[in-house]
Amino acid sequence: MRQADDCGPRAVDPAGPPWRRGRHAGWPPGAAVAAAIFHLAGTGELADGGGVHLATGPLYYFLLLAGPVALLWRRRAPVVAFAVSAAASIAFASHAEPYWMYAVAPAIALFTLAKQGRRTAAVIAAATAWAGYLLVTVVLAGPLDLPAGVSPGLREVTLAAAGLGGAVLAGMVSQVHRDQVATIARARRERARAEEEQERRQASEERLRIARELHDVLGHHLSLINVQAGVGLHLMDNRPEQAREALSAIKTASAEALREVRSVLGVLRTEGEEAPRQPALGLSRLADLTAGAGFPVRTRVDGEERELPAEVDRAAYRIVQEALTNVRRHAGPEPTVLVEIRYTPGALMLSITNTGRAAAAAPQTGDPAAGGIAGMQARAHSLGGTLTARPSSGGGFLVTAVLPTGPGGVPPESALSENGPGAER
Repeated sequence: MRQADDCGPRAVDPAGPPWRRGRHAGWPPGAAVAAAIFHLAGTGELADGGGVHLATGPLYYFLLLAGPVALLWRRRAPVVAFAVSAAASIAFASHAEPYWMYAVAPAIALFTLAKQGRRTAAVIAAATAWAGYLLVTVVLAGPLDLPAGVSPGLREVTLAAAGLGGAVLAGMVSQVHRDQVATIARARRERARAEEEQERRQASEERLRIARELHDVLGHHLSLINVQAGVGLHLMDNRPEQAREALSAIKTASAEALREVRSVLGVLRTEGEEAPRQPALGLSRLADLTAGAGFPVRTRVDGEERELPAEVDRAAYRIVQEALTNVRRHAGPEPTVLVEIRYTPGALMLSITNTGRAAAAAPQTGDPAAGGIAGMQARAHSLGGTLTARPSSGGGFLVTAVLPTGPGGVPPESALSENGPGAER
């Protein structure tokens, strides 16, 4: 299960996740209770066989339960918990035959010490406890007048060393495993955060694309409707036939605008809705665009026509559409436009030239045309291409764009000005 994390990776708690901590931190503490059961049950069985030389009483139970009680502090003070439990077990061992069950508490404390990453301290503690056990039960057995049978043999000494070493090794393994689990959890959180950021970035880019599409659609068609409405009002009284044509053009432009808006917003459809039947916008619909421009538009195509990437095809259509919109707004009463399209191995090159007589001044900031140029440049740059808009030598305005389509690279913009064979439409 992935945990939500809005503030970066969290520090790893040595005690583990909350649900795991609760199992040990609540009452009764499992390790302490288990160690107490082992100590009491094991020594009871040993006492029945005559292996315990200490009368049952306060000292008997104190030495057996001091270690389990010390385990209650094994997470906050593992060294102290181990020292107390080991001392109590060694003291009891001086009055009983060697038996592993009254050494469970020191083993648990040693395991906890190693699991917390304090490996050196765990090794030193284990060696000290083993040496202390031998010192009391073997070296000082005579001076202390210990009962017969409490001194361990070679087998018991070896098993004690193996037990202490095994507790340290198990704690190290557990610590490594916990660190691996924490690393995997952090990696999953980072991956989930990266995926969420990628989704947000893609959503933002999609909203920007939709905004650009809507800007182009509405700007183009509303401009056409405005021009045709002005013509219709001007000719309504004197030339009703031409006014009728203007109203028909308004109807066509509004219907086309609605279709394109539905196409742009098609990505917002919910599941189960019918997909749009209108073909995607691209240069295949350029003839419809130029036919409804409201002024003469000539088209010339150079190079071998081919299928373009969808984003390049759509961007090329929108750049031509926005350029025609700017011509309609600013190019004077009778503009004419030449649209040149050149296919090269690595790019699509566009040139839209207003060949009519019009003011050649560049649009100023705040002018709708300046906003349109900025939108065209953003489209070209998003694909790794370029776009320039400048006054042309003939007194009009020239828009050139280079859109990369493949690994062949982007040819220089000067190639647009070269005269070559082409099919004019």
